[in-house]
Amino acid sequence: MASSRNPIAGQAAIVGIGHTVQGELPGRSVEENAVDAALLALADAGLSVDDLDGLIGCKSVQGQGNDVTVGQLLGRNLPYVQSLDYGTCNFSLHLAVMAIVSGLASTILLTYGANARTAKFDFGKPMYGADMASAAGLVHISGRAGLALQRHKALYGTTDEQFGMLAVGQRQWAQKNPNAIFRTPMTMADYLAEPYMVEPLRRSDVTMISDGGVAVVVTTAERARNLPQQPVYVSGIAEHAGVRGEHNPENLMRPWLKDSAKAIWSTTGLTPADMDAVYIQDPTAVWSLQMLEYYGFCGLGEGGPFLAEGHTLPGGDLPLNTHGGQLSESYTWGWMHMVEAVRQLRGQAGERQLADPKVALYASSHGFLKAAASVLSTEESVAA
Repeated sequence: MASSRNPIAGQAAIVGIGHTVQGELPGRSVEENAVDAALLALADAGLSVDDLDGLIGCKSVQGQGNDVTVGQLLGRNLPYVQSLDYGTCNFSLHLAVMAIVSGLASTILLTYGANARTAKFDFGKPMYGADMASAAGLVHISGRAGLALQRHKALYGTTDEQFGMLAVGQRQWAQKNPNAIFRTPMTMADYLAEPYMVEPLRRSDVTMISDGGVAVVVTTAERARNLPQQPVYVSGIAEHAGVRGEHNPENLMRPWLKDSAKAIWSTTGLTPADMDAVYIQDPTAVWSLQMLEYYGFCGLGEGGPFLAEGHTLPGGDLPLNTHGGQLSESYTWGWMHMVEAVRQLRGQAGERQLADPKVALYASSHGFLKAAASVLSTEESVAA
């Protein structure tokens, strides 16, 4: 239920999810992958293209897949179409909710498509424009993330064994997920035996590159009640940007994440203890370490011991990325995190299904620049 503190609570719901096979899809364009997923999401929602009045496209890492290119394949003129330059799923979801609350549209399709693997996209070039890190040769996110982990280890004494629980845990979850690309069992000994890729990061601490499409349908709470799938309500959204970049003190540690965390908890009136599952967009495992701390699931600097206690593993009391995340399932800028959160809240996650989850946090970020968080729930009025 909406309030002055949380005006979007319970007003919009996710009613459809769809995705292609994740991995290698040779010969398919970014837009074709996005539309393949879109048709699956619409079918899941019990809707057709004719039921839409909005489309939000997400530009892929290759700079393709925006609203006008995807819209041409869908074949309809629409009252509201928009694209995000960097559309990690959280930011696209927030834009859809705001469009619905403002009345710009009532039923919106959100799409993502990529073919970075088979199209051999060059990740060895600067992705954040001209900055000091790129000038120093740190053009890939793993270089900066490696420095961030080195800083965390120096400040708090985090060990390789503690940090490795993220990669090992994500692989354990992925073994229960038939959609995951990396499902081979991995022990801590296996992890520690991997050579450093960018010290102190090993290969399993960094996402793979994959092709695929993902789509989500978001509509009003009123319409959601009459559709076939259980609605998953958007109970709160928050963002905070650190766009001063390297002018921020300790920007490798991304301290502005705590401002997004503070906003999501104060807006919803919920706390970390209220979450039944957590989804953290994880191009590197460092992102999960940082966000577990900033969002208050453990104290600042206590992430290492917290992970070592097994809270985030299958059977633990804080299920994290139950699909295997981007370390083991696929590389989708967090879009499959949203799909998995919806599946879990619907009770449709198969072997990895949690015991009756009601509320989940989805936290994501755009590199070293901005953060977003959403609370999803099976109830319209979960907010305090």
